[in-house]
Amino acid sequence: WLRRCTHYLFIVVVAVNSTLLTINAGDYIFYTDWAWTSFVVFSISQTLMLVVGATYYLTFTGVPGTATYYALIMTVYTWIAKGAWFALGYPYDFIVTPVWLSSAMLLDLAYWATKKNKHSLILFGGVLCGMSLPLFNMVNLITVADPLETAFKYPRPTLPPYMTPIEPQVGKFYNSPVALGAGAGAVLACTFAALGCKLNTW
Repeated sequence: WLRRCTHYLFIVVVAVNSTLLTINAGDYIFYTDWAWTSFVVFSISQTLMLVVGATYYLTFTGVPGTATYYALIMTVYTWIAKGAWFALGYPYDFIVTPVWLSSAMLLDLAYWATKKNKHSLILFGGVLCGMSLPLFNMVNLITVADPLETAFKYPRPTLPPYMTPIEPQVGKFYNSPVALGAGAGAVLACTFAALGCKLNTW
C-alpha cells in the first residue's frame, strides 16, 4: 500500500514539475531575438520532460494509453497555470500546449505494438517521441499569433524585462531548427525513456 501510494505521489510530483519546467521553456516565441536557437533548446526540453514522466507512468501501469493520459495531465495543468498568468496580463497562447498528446501517442503505440517490450519502448518510442515533438511544435508555432504584435497589444508594465519584444535575429542554428531539435531529441529521449523505466525498479 505504501509503495503504491509512493508511486502515485511520484507521478503527481513529476507531472507538476514537468508542467512547470515546460511552461517556462515553452514560450520560446517571446524570446524573439534568438527564436530559432530557443526553439531547438525548448523543443528538446519539452521532449525530455514529457518522455520521462510518460514512460514512468506507462511502465508503472503497464496499460497502453497511459502515456497519452499523462500528456493530457500536463496539458490541463498548463492550461490552468497559463490561464492564471493570462489573467494577470501575460500574453501567453493556449495553442502551444496540446503538441505533447501526439508524441505521447507514439510512445503508447510503440509499447502496444511491441507487446509491452520495455526495450522497444525505450528505443522506438524514444526516437519517435524525440523526432516528432519538434515537428508538432513548429506546426503550432506557425499557427500562433505574431509575438511582437501580441506583446505590443499589452501595456508595458505587464511585461517583465525578459519578455520585452526586441528585433528578431534568426538563423543561428542554420535554417532547420526542426531537424536539429528532432535529431538531438531522438537521441536524448531514449536516455530519458530508459530513466523513466528505471524509476519503476527502485
